[in-house]
Amino acid sequence: MFETKTKTSVLLQILFRCHSLPVSLSLSISTLFFLHSYRMASASASNRGQGGIQQLLAAEQEAQRIVNAAKNEKLARLKQAKEEAEKEIAEYRAQLEREFQKKVSDSSGDSGANVKRLEQETDAKISHLKTEADRISGDVVSMLLKYVTSVKN
Repeated sequence: MFETKTKTSVLLQILFRCHSLPVSLSLSISTLFFLHSYRMASASASNRGQGGIQQLLAAEQEAQRIVNAAKNEKLARLKQAKEEAEKEIAEYRAQLEREFQKKVSDSSGDSGANVKRLEQETDAKISHLKTEADRISGDVVSMLLKYVTSVKN
């Protein structure tokens, strides 16, 4: 009898630890527990008659309760892990959005400086072109008059 209680307690310990295992493995362990309980009950059923069947039913219900508790605990942990992951994702997105907005504001601030610099460069080039045009306009007019007034055969 002591050996049977030891096996039962070991199986119960395994069942309580199985909450981190996949459900299919948990069901396999609960099936082992059920079979062990059935063997115990069938051995004592021959001695006790109907009491063995009641014991077997009680063991089956207890095993089902343990499996259900493990499933519920696993579902609760999965839900909690999902919520934590969603929270981390939201924080990461917010951080990326802040970095993006900072880069946009930095580049748009530079945009005003770039426009001003381009305007200054354009004005400098225009004034340079006007100066050059004034400098060579006399030469261009004389060259044009020379070619217009001279006749070639």
